[in-house]
Amino acid sequence: MERLSNPARLMIVSDLDHTMVDHHDPENLSLLRFNALWEANYRHDSLLVFSTGRSPTLYKELRKEKPLLTPDITIMSVGTEITYGKTMVPDHGWEQYLDHKWDKSIVIEETSKFPELKPQSETEQRPHKVSFYVEKDKAPEVTKTLSESLGKRGLDVKIIYSGGIDLDILPQGAGKGQALAYLLKKFKTGGKFPINTLACGDSGNDAELFSIPDVHGVMVSNAQEELLQWHAQNAKDNPKIIHATERCAAGIIQAIGHFNLGPNSSPRDVLDLSQCQMDNANPGHEVVKFYLFYERWRRGEVESDELYISNLKAVSHPAGLFVHPSGVEESLYDCINGMKNRHGDKEGKHFHIWVDRVVPTQIGSDSWLVKFDKWEISDEGRHCCMTTAVLRSRGASVSDGFTWVHVHQTWLDGYAAPDPIYCQYSERMGGARLSFAGLVTPRV
Repeated sequence: MERLSNPARLMIVSDLDHTMVDHHDPENLSLLRFNALWEANYRHDSLLVFSTGRSPTLYKELRKEKPLLTPDITIMSVGTEITYGKTMVPDHGWEQYLDHKWDKSIVIEETSKFPELKPQSETEQRPHKVSFYVEKDKAPEVTKTLSESLGKRGLDVKIIYSGGIDLDILPQGAGKGQALAYLLKKFKTGGKFPINTLACGDSGNDAELFSIPDVHGVMVSNAQEELLQWHAQNAKDNPKIIHATERCAAGIIQAIGHFNLGPNSSPRDVLDLSQCQMDNANPGHEVVKFYLFYERWRRGEVESDELYISNLKAVSHPAGLFVHPSGVEESLYDCINGMKNRHGDKEGKHFHIWVDRVVPTQIGSDSWLVKFDKWEISDEGRHCCMTTAVLRSRGASVSDGFTWVHVHQTWLDGYAAPDPIYCQYSERMGGARLSFAGLVTPRV
């Protein structure tokens, strides 16, 4: 990735459904724990890759439902599509590679001869993937016969059965594992081969990820029988692949610690955020800590104590400004004073905050420009501010902490908050929408 000038310290390649995302966790707590860990410790020098069987359409739907971070790379449609960055720029070289001995029209013609195959929705039929549902007891025979018939037609295909119902037909060179191998080859050619790679999965279509040389692997505790059977038959003596005791994203965090790939203590697991320190301090860690504190303040999980207010002001520049999404400016001190009226206003309610794409850029010997997306989710919906902050180190080293100098926010299109929530000073400001989105981390 062009974002990193050096090889990634860690590249995580994770499946989504039932791996990164726990659909049995309505509060998404394990996912939010991972988010805080990644943005605080890894985003600035590592790569996050989502590898999903979902098509782009279903992937985007999941992003609207769950608090997913923005990955650096997205592998979709069971390894047949690779895109880069937030705008999801396609890798045309990968598409051309998959064209070898592949003809979708022939696949459709041959599969029509199998009444056991029930086509998935049109959104799941992709240029290099044809997908069906088939009952588990019929899958082995259908797979064998279909593979033979397609081979006779001159195609070289791969048939993947996963989840006890999904059957995907792909070019032989496709798949999650091959897509990962392709990416690693590109990184090696560019002199940016990741220092460590961790593959994460729960189902049969993730098995290929664990077959790539020099890759660590974690099967989350809720991994399906098909993946556990593959492991027992192919990799039970491989110390680089573990079966976690934790579900989904929590299992990924567990694997980071097991393999000593880097920090695996999420800031969300720290009760006293003033004690949440890291060996290599960075502005991103500071941003994550504040928004966790602000979430807890709003949820009433920390006491409404003047000491917090004093500490917030102590790490804010006396002349610091906050520019609200409406464009209205307010001093940092006034924003901090305004927090008093919002303590516990979300107590007992569905309310969480997370930050995404936290990227610090050093702009001076002691100053950083930090850009990130700040998200809130509550019963009122989901809102997002694109945020730019200027932070300055408080001493000779960043380990001495940071002072917040300036914060500027604008609404992300489609995610502006309604006036009742963000109109704290509507009468005085003539109806302008205002929000205190958090500025500093208390040190108590």
